[in-house]
Amino acid sequence: MRQEMGVEAERLFRSLETDSVTSIRLNDKKDILDFPCDIDEVPWHEDGYYLSERPQFTLDPLFHAGCYYVQEASSMIIERILEQYVDKDSIVLDLCAAPGGKATLISQFLGKEGLLIANEVVRQRVFILSENIQKWGNGNTIVTHNDAATFGEKTRNLFDCMLVDAPCSGEGMFRKDEEARSEWSMRSVQMCAERQRKILMDVWDALKPGGIMIYSTCTFNNEEDDGNAQWIAECLGGDILPLSYEDDWGIEEGEVGYHFYPHKVKGEGFYVCIIRKHEEIFAPYKIKEPKHKILPLEFEGTMRSWLIEPDDWAIRQSDRFMTAYPMKYKALVDYLWDQLTCICTGFGIGEIRGKGASPQHALSMSKALKKDAFQNIELNLADALSYLRTEALPNHDWPFGTLLLTYQDVPIGFAKNVGNRLNNLYPNEWRIRKL
Repeated sequence: MRQEMGVEAERLFRSLETDSVTSIRLNDKKDILDFPCDIDEVPWHEDGYYLSERPQFTLDPLFHAGCYYVQEASSMIIERILEQYVDKDSIVLDLCAAPGGKATLISQFLGKEGLLIANEVVRQRVFILSENIQKWGNGNTIVTHNDAATFGEKTRNLFDCMLVDAPCSGEGMFRKDEEARSEWSMRSVQMCAERQRKILMDVWDALKPGGIMIYSTCTFNNEEDDGNAQWIAECLGGDILPLSYEDDWGIEEGEVGYHFYPHKVKGEGFYVCIIRKHEEIFAPYKIKEPKHKILPLEFEGTMRSWLIEPDDWAIRQSDRFMTAYPMKYKALVDYLWDQLTCICTGFGIGEIRGKGASPQHALSMSKALKKDAFQNIELNLADALSYLRTEALPNHDWPFGTLLLTYQDVPIGFAKNVGNRLNNLYPNEWRIRKL
């Protein structure tokens, strides 16, 4: 770094011995969030905020309800890039998406118009990604578990935009992650740079000619950053695009791409480069007929009555479980369901139980939920935390049947009053284990 940055490197090294900054990005589930600390805005994202101290997020039911995401501020620059170069009705791939900070950001940007495929190749991490996507609640996201080559082969020329936040040597995480420091070596840098090029080469065909590739890392060195971005442009075929930003943000323009150094910005180390794939004559992506047998839906009318705009959603039945996903992209999603390993498509809406349908927890997290389709019960903080620990709840003469539990008027999940007891329906795998 001294060779690359000169005397500026000493300032960088000193910054890596300081405390990390806590930042959050708000969802539109709730208009106002209160924290017992001062809040400053992240300059490149209107919904991003810095916290002057780190609260115990585990003790806040609104955190579990997906009202905000604890996300590193530097990476929120993805929003600025999307606004500058990507239409909202785009089909986007986030290739290395876990745990979900950038994926939920893209999902929020696309809204009802676009579709996001959020992928994670590491199986243990894909379920964390799926949980965070479901809590965010947009329903416009397909979570998949595939390698880069599968996308290059099976979704050729499909994506208008791809984000590859590539696995890296993690130098930008040195001040918040001791493991990143202990695992670092020059050999690790070289191995990461080679692996990144392999991933990029494998997935490149999935990007439409003229489409946008956003390449990013959380490291500083030239091999993984500027060098690899230049390799994409020269060897795969693309043009480096400029990022629009303000001078006082502290972003450093590199040989190609942009660096976020923690001694210059209020955030962790980050690198990003924007590349437009060369235009060429190409065969448009064609959706093939799905191979799977489409089951007849049971209790479809009941489940559609749980949605604000029921006609916006297609519903698929798999065994006894029902999933809702955007009607606008029904043919594409059905095809991807056949071709890829899909963990979830849209959101779980219901499941068949006995002679009726019961809502799935993901429905309570969804912005498509019609709240007044269920009896609403507002919980205080103590009861909300008990519910999130999957503990038994006191029955305060609540109505019989399925109840939608809320905290500060935000849904946090379902419970069922069966008379002699109140069944806690919060997913056991999501429960709070320690307070």
